[in-house]
Amino acid sequence: MKAIVAVDRNWGIGRDGGLLVSVPEDMKYFRETTKGAVVILGRKTLESFPGGRPLKGRVNIVLSRKEDERRIVDGNTELVFVKTAAQAAAVAENYPDRNVFVIGGESIYLLLLPFCEEALVTKLETTFPADTFFPNLDLEENWEKCETGEMREWEGLRFHFDRYRQITKTV
Repeated sequence: MKAIVAVDRNWGIGRDGGLLVSVPEDMKYFRETTKGAVVILGRKTLESFPGGRPLKGRVNIVLSRKEDERRIVDGNTELVFVKTAAQAAAVAENYPDRNVFVIGGESIYLLLLPFCEEALVTKLETTFPADTFFPNLDLEENWEKCETGEMREWEGLRFHFDRYRQITKTV
């Protein structure tokens, strides 16, 4: 399992239920990386998508205490509601040939990050007024940066794609 996230300098990831900023190159990276994969997300993250619809071409596992457990299949897109992280992991195991990505929000990252081997982090070289955050992997003793991407720029915003790995799994 891997986490994929875009963070600002303070490891902020969102504000008022949305992203801090939408960088086209980061959105393309996210789409290409998660295409055909299993993604695990929270109900609020699903609701933040256009029309509250699941990501196409993926198995979308939504952790929600408010939704009944159910599965909806539409072509190559699946939407599965579960109540616990254990149920999410069990559903993901039904797809052994696919990558599994945790895609947010904050509480889902906190819950599932201990199970992730890697974190793909788009680092935005600025700060935003965020109200949701990702753990600062630079300060986590169980995580190390194993790859720093080249600096890129979009409309004056500098960013890079980094990769972290968990040194020893905590669970």
